[in-house]
Amino acid sequence: MVSVNLLIIIPFIAAALILFLQKRVSRIHIGWFVLLIPIILFIFLVRYIPNIANGATYLHTINWIPSYGINFSSYLDGLSLIFGLIITGIGALVIVYSIYYLNENESLKHFYCYLMLFMGAMLGVIFSDNIMVLYVFWELTSISSFLLIAFWFQRKRSREGAQKALLITVSGGFSMLAGFIMIGNITGSFSFREIIAIIPDFYDHTLFIPAMLLILLGAFTKSAQFPFHIWLPSAMEAPTPVSAYLHSATMVNAGLYLVARFTPVFGGEGLWFWLVTVVGLVTMFWGSFTAVRQTDLKALLAYSTISQLGMIMSMFGMGSAALNNGYSADSVVYTQATFAALFHLINHATFKSALFMVVGIIDHGVGTRDIRRLGGLATYMPITFTIAMIGSFSMAGLPPFNGFLSKEMFFTSVLNIREANIFSLEAWGTLLPVLAWVASVFTFIYCMIVVFKTFLGKYQEERLEHPAHEAPVGMLIAPIILAVLVIAIFFFPNVLGDYLIVPAMASIFPAFAAEADLGVTISAWHGFTPELIMTIGVVVVGTLLFISLKYWKRIYALLPESWSFDSLYNAVLETVETSSNKITNFYMTGYLRDYLVYIYLFFIIVVGGTLIYTGALNFDIAGNAPIDAIDWFIAITMVVGSIAIIFAKSRLTAILLNGVIGYGVALFFVLLRAPDLALTQTVVETVTTVLFLVAYYFLPDWQKENSSRKTKSVNLLISVLVGAIFVVVALAVQNEKLFESISGFFENSYELVGAKNIVNAILSDFRGFDTMLEVVVLLIAGIGVFTLIKLKARKGEEELENK
Repeated sequence: MVSVNLLIIIPFIAAALILFLQKRVSRIHIGWFVLLIPIILFIFLVRYIPNIANGATYLHTINWIPSYGINFSSYLDGLSLIFGLIITGIGALVIVYSIYYLNENESLKHFYCYLMLFMGAMLGVIFSDNIMVLYVFWELTSISSFLLIAFWFQRKRSREGAQKALLITVSGGFSMLAGFIMIGNITGSFSFREIIAIIPDFYDHTLFIPAMLLILLGAFTKSAQFPFHIWLPSAMEAPTPVSAYLHSATMVNAGLYLVARFTPVFGGEGLWFWLVTVVGLVTMFWGSFTAVRQTDLKALLAYSTISQLGMIMSMFGMGSAALNNGYSADSVVYTQATFAALFHLINHATFKSALFMVVGIIDHGVGTRDIRRLGGLATYMPITFTIAMIGSFSMAGLPPFNGFLSKEMFFTSVLNIREANIFSLEAWGTLLPVLAWVASVFTFIYCMIVVFKTFLGKYQEERLEHPAHEAPVGMLIAPIILAVLVIAIFFFPNVLGDYLIVPAMASIFPAFAAEADLGVTISAWHGFTPELIMTIGVVVVGTLLFISLKYWKRIYALLPESWSFDSLYNAVLETVETSSNKITNFYMTGYLRDYLVYIYLFFIIVVGGTLIYTGALNFDIAGNAPIDAIDWFIAITMVVGSIAIIFAKSRLTAILLNGVIGYGVALFFVLLRAPDLALTQTVVETVTTVLFLVAYYFLPDWQKENSSRKTKSVNLLISVLVGAIFVVVALAVQNEKLFESISGFFENSYELVGAKNIVNAILSDFRGFDTMLEVVVLLIAGIGVFTLIKLKARKGEEELENK
């Protein structure tokens, strides 16, 4: 079998090659070459299915920072396999779709480069066993998604949507990082496998709950859970292939993956159950309720995605109840909710990706996504209509589509959890199925809007930018395949259950896997059960509300736009920007003297305060070597030269006095028997003095600064304090030995770095590493300068700025 590490690396290699590929194959669409990557990865992952279904797992480790327990370890099990197949499978279909969707005049090499970066980052997230490495890939998904969302960067709304997504998801990522560090501190390990094995010994640790909350915050922001959901609708400014990939099947699923992966760690905690379940259900309700009011098809799908993600999240929360009291026959019942979550995760990826592609086809074909301008498209776009109907009815939970099966299992989960005698559910459990049912009613309504308002009714050609027509065959291939999968899964659901979902269940409930069969037999008919009655109620009530939509839709006017979370976000962002400008304008005076004052004051407060707070001011110079007359002479000369610079009336005098100080330092090196340092100091001082003289020769005459007495007093005080602190630090350091000498590291310096003394070892090893970082900084700066030079404003760009 191929190393899983290689599966992660391949998309990054492809991303680098794409930038050089387009010029060489300009006659062939670059997407056809990129398509090979996800297909190859998908085939490799499919080959793992039989072994994973039989309980096998695969671990591959590359040492990275072993001293800190951070290694590039990839782990393939049932849970990561599901996500891996979705990422690569949907990725391949999206690339096929994008080949026909994107104009060849677009910057295709950049689009596919960003797409491969994102795919590699997502694979890194799901396959990483080390949580610190997972975090690296986690933030890479945020960065690459930012680039994809802002692909049409000429549009102001695209830039704003990308910025919002980046700010919210990266902020959550930072909190998640803090949680990971806490988990590492608690358990002494960053490995998922090791953490799951030893975490029961640390349930009472003071950092356990804070770590859980911080990790959940990261998961909620990435998976667009309430109230962090606002970034997802704004991200719809991305090209449709990006939305079909990132916002239905991959990026938003990263948060769900994190919750599923950490369920065996935190699942037994009541707070985890309530947060994940309630936040999920509230997100499901709010997303479905808000979707109904949308007039833009893509915005409707965005809020529907939020709703569906909330539904899946709530099922992961309900499934965690099984871990409350450990394994028992009763607790296994609750694991069915997790089974349903995984099942609906797959179903959602199929029907939602298809629906996003349908919306892209409509926008591409008639030039608008405004529901008020659409209608009657079924006659002109019959294949697109069929795909839209399959996807929408599946999302609504109707047979014979896969969404019906997972929606029934969702109702089963909320009914089971209502009867659980844990986590105070006897008092609040009834609200969970009620909230789930109401949210499902609104889900049904917006699904009917997609079908009936868009494809049936009156055709309004005069309100369309282009006459309606069926999409090219190439653009229909991907959504047709997804629509076929939607129906095929309905008729053969247990293939997924046996080969993919059951192994994933063993990953989420490792303690249960050896005791019980965590599988569920998926069936379309169970008789007249409460779940079926709830579904019939959803259809009946949903149909009535859809028919009377124009009468009760006025309730949305009771929720003014100024009260929305988007408005809150904009207000906060505007306040932060305004405050930042005021603060910046306050201290950015344009005077070098002021900036030096800030630096020195910071130094005085931090270093001086630390010395006083830690009691490190004590020092003893009784044992120091005696100071000779020549030492006193050189030191006094340097002091006199330093003071004389202040009173110098010309630049020439100041430069020469500055040279006195530099050459004085060189003399000290000679006296202290450091000839190499003395030579270096002399050369540097000589060159510097000559350069100063040459440069200042062309400057105007030295003008004495007429500062106030107060300013001079402040300058004098700061100068004295800085000098005093440096002297005190030097004296205190030689008196205290808080750490073991590092000289032991260089005892075998010749074998390690080929150096025969400590100076050479430092220069060749540590200094060499430092130089490498400096070169990287210069490279980044050079790239920035090159970019600024190349990206000149084009004609017409100003007109696009405010679109």
